[in-house]
Amino acid sequence: MTWEALHPLMTAEHLGFLPGMLDENDPRPAREQFNERYAHGGGWQPFIGHELREEDLTLKYPGDPPLIPLAKLQFRDELIVLYEHDFVMIKQRDGSYEVCRMD
Repeated sequence: MTWEALHPLMTAEHLGFLPGMLDENDPRPAREQFNERYAHGGGWQPFIGHELREEDLTLKYPGDPPLIPLAKLQFRDELIVLYEHDFVMIKQRDGSYEVCRMD
């Protein structure tokens, strides 16, 4: 699995433990894998209310500045995007998505 940098200041350190939380040999979706492997941080707990701007993958939460995407990974049929401030989005092919802070 190869993460693609989306921001010029993106470094491998930004990814932290994320790459080790997903296993291609595990048939479960990313949400379930993150939930299990991020248990020390509370598991996968979605934040409700973010709006996704499809053209540049920017996330916006009412009253906050936009979250800029730093890196992305195509994980089977799911798109995983890492944002500033340790937010992670899992986007499905049907356009639905969930956002969780994984710090």
